[in-house]
Amino acid sequence: MALEPLKQVIADYYRDFSTLNVQAILPYFHEPAMLVGPQGVISIPDRTAVAAVFGRVMEGLRAQGYGRSEFELGDVKVLSSSAAIVPGVAVRYKTDGQQLERMGITYVLHNTEKGWKFVTVILHDPR
Repeated sequence: MALEPLKQVIADYYRDFSTLNVQAILPYFHEPAMLVGPQGVISIPDRTAVAAVFGRVMEGLRAQGYGRSEFELGDVKVLSSSAAIVPGVAVRYKTDGQQLERMGITYVLHNTEKGWKFVTVILHDPR
């Protein structure tokens, strides 16, 4: 199976996330979805929950002088025509170009009739 559609979803998501407009990222998430991170597991049942969780993240980034994000793609694994794992490192930059942070993120995606959607987002140490 071709990796290009998965790579394009990730590229588009990072472009839209970088606007810090929570409404722009809602279409990328499957309903329901899950966020796994240092604070535990957060169930994200619908768009309202995505907006609540990621809205807080975006507000925090805005307060830190956030400018944009890039994703350093790891070894993408297509498990089937409907499931894939996309690991990598998110690199966030301030508006002045200085690196703000690096965070390991692994996405589990499901291929729906509307394209690839994030089912699980796992935050971890960068590798």
